[in-house]
Amino acid sequence: MTLTEWLLFILVVQGIHFLGTWKLYKKAGRKPWEALVPVYNAIVLTKIINRPSWWVILLFIPVINLLIFPVIWVETARSFGKNSTTDTWLTILTLGFYLYYINYALDVTYVENRSLKPKSEVGEWVSSIIFAIVAATLVHTYVMQPYTIPTSSLEKSLLVGDFLFVSKFHYGAKIPSTVVAAPMVHDTLPLIHTKSYLYNDDPAQKESSWLNKLQLPYLRIPGFQKIKRNDIVVFNWPADTVQRFFYKSKRKYIKPIDKKSNYVKRCVAIAGDSLEIRDGFIYIDGKHSEMPERAKPQFYYTVDTDGKNLSENSLYNRYHVRRGEAGISQGKYILNLDEENAEAIKNNPMVKSVVRNIKPKGSPEAVYPSINKNWNRDNYGPIYIPEEGKTVALNTEVLPLYKKIITDYEHNSLGVKNGTIYINNKVATTYTFKQNYYWMMGDNRHNSEDSRYWGYVPFDHVVGKPVFVWFSWDTYGKGLDKIRWERLFTVVHGEGKTTSYFYYFLVLLALYIGYSQYSKRKAKQ
Repeated sequence: MTLTEWLLFILVVQGIHFLGTWKLYKKAGRKPWEALVPVYNAIVLTKIINRPSWWVILLFIPVINLLIFPVIWVETARSFGKNSTTDTWLTILTLGFYLYYINYALDVTYVENRSLKPKSEVGEWVSSIIFAIVAATLVHTYVMQPYTIPTSSLEKSLLVGDFLFVSKFHYGAKIPSTVVAAPMVHDTLPLIHTKSYLYNDDPAQKESSWLNKLQLPYLRIPGFQKIKRNDIVVFNWPADTVQRFFYKSKRKYIKPIDKKSNYVKRCVAIAGDSLEIRDGFIYIDGKHSEMPERAKPQFYYTVDTDGKNLSENSLYNRYHVRRGEAGISQGKYILNLDEENAEAIKNNPMVKSVVRNIKPKGSPEAVYPSINKNWNRDNYGPIYIPEEGKTVALNTEVLPLYKKIITDYEHNSLGVKNGTIYINNKVATTYTFKQNYYWMMGDNRHNSEDSRYWGYVPFDHVVGKPVFVWFSWDTYGKGLDKIRWERLFTVVHGEGKTTSYFYYFLVLLALYIGYSQYSKRKAKQ
């Protein structure tokens, strides 16, 4: 929706509210016109239903307001004596239009000093659950989101089975653009496996569907930190056209930005950088990029044991080689190793040689963009990472690098005729970028679907920064060994060996429980 369309929509909503409640305002001792003035009418209504004025703020927070509106409708009905279970359900199921019936067809009386305490234990439970959901949704959407690591692309730094808390406020929380969506879930409702939001995902109807016009424009709360080179970042996968993560379907789905699948990678290059990959290693502006101490880039290595059985020497366990990370080719083992483990294996007397498997320069591979540049996963670029406000020269040779940015991410029309580039039907020899872009890669270089294959990540796709591992589950373990105890309550970023704060947490929890029990006994005495 455009700004004008949203203003018209808000005015229509205000008109609906006025027509359905003006008599109720009058019976509550207010002026009928007070039901018509935007924002002010919400403040007045909170006074009528005897609720705090700060509830008004919740009415204007996307997603949260979907939970608060039904509460306001029910509270309004109850303020005029409509307290029965039937009244409550009629109010909710008619999306608040039951208030029209109360307003025009019934002779109700305003209950000024009504009790706000639920009249039954069930009602008290329902009230508590609703506000617990509101609070949890507020935290989940704007402060901290739980996240699970599903793939091994950041192996060594983040493991498959890690459960994270992802900070929304470091880079600034995004205001949800999809306004009609279920709280605290991403793109799919659990159990029934259907979309959790209202949006027409048919590519042919993307522009014409009225549902898609309900999208809010991109907005972000200011953060207190910019994305730094080598930060681990969670983002919405720009190339997402799947129905849901790990679900295979031949049909393509068009998703709003905030409902695209969540990915986590390392930001190896930030806006303004010139990135190049040489023999698998990253170079920024021509200089070798120094990785953080905890980052352990991995590659496939060919380990020649001269026909000896590797597993008998227990190297599988020693170097955490698991199913899917090893193979045998012509009597040689293909292992996925970091440099430290590769060097250690070299010193094993049963190993003849250890060679890193690197695609040579000039050996083309299907990487971004889809033009023949003789690039591959290990030898790539150089490529410029676009920066907001910076201008680049455009010609048909470099256009494929920026085509997706110009059309998909910055919403311009683009055409080429007789070698001349047209943007928004005007001849274009340069282009100025409207936002920052980033280059995201996995540390597990040969097992990561990343920017090398689908390109830049726009800043408006950035979700947040992983900060804390609260639990970690190893599917290959047995019994209690399934829990990676050393990873519980660890921070994601930082230098030196990862330290678990789980036992400190248990001590604090024990102290809290002990103090609570002591306080209760003292109060009884």
